Amino acid sequence: MTSGIKLTALWLRRAKSAVVFTGAGISTESGIPDFRSPGGVWSKYRTVYFDEFCESPAARHEYWAQKTEAHVEFAAAEPNTGHRTIAKWEAQDRIRGVITQNIDGLHKLAGSQDVLELHGTAREVSCLDCNARFPVDPFVEQFRATSVVPPCPDCREGRLKHATVSFGQMLPEQTLHRAQRWCEEADLVISVGSSLVVYPAAGLPELAKRRGAKLVIINRDETGLDAIADMLIEGSCGEALEAIDAAL
Repeated sequence: MTSGIKLTALWLRRAKSAVVFTGAGISTESGIPDFRSPGGVWSKYRTVYFDEFCESPAARHEYWAQKTEAHVEFAAAEPNTGHRTIAKWEAQDRIRGVITQNIDGLHKLAGSQDVLELHGTAREVSCLDCNARFPVDPFVEQFRATSVVPPCPDCREGRLKHATVSFGQMLPEQTLHRAQRWCEEADLVISVGSSLVVYPAAGLPELAKRRGAKLVIINRDETGLDAIADMLIEGSCGEALEAIDAAL
């Protein structure tokens, strides 16, 4: 592992356009549970698809029940050393920014400025009808107290939804296009805590590799792109990032 850390640090020092790509593994180290594991939120509920949410008041209520339970479990989470190290690298102009699959907002809380949230953010709600956006906490508290799906405060009748990408919903087009451009122009991508099996997100490090970038994968388990990686670092995301930073 030591040689991999040192070589990654060397590549990062020399990189002209480095990008960090993150998945759930970096946030579990902040105490955010894996909602898909046995006993997790998503194992207790059926999936509410985007078209159902749009068409059915009952589906919207079920969606809000799921999201409210999940929110209670992650809202108090704080950025860990991995998030803070990535923010530090951006401030030092070592990386262009962060592309993340995570919806927890921890990169921004850590101080990262240019964060492309491919699956949106659970720290806001948005109205599907008038596009207004609001901080999520008051609406979660309202639902917990009343068990009534809150209406949009701006247009009154609008369907209010967490500003995240639901099953069956398209990724935000502008965000995806920026992420693709970053990866096309990258000379180094460091993937942290992602299984790299969920597409189209997982296709971004793959795109960078095809365009000639070096690909470093930091993860506890095997990933879908291990076979094409230039470096595999197994173990804690935070510890690995901290070690790379120390070797810079």
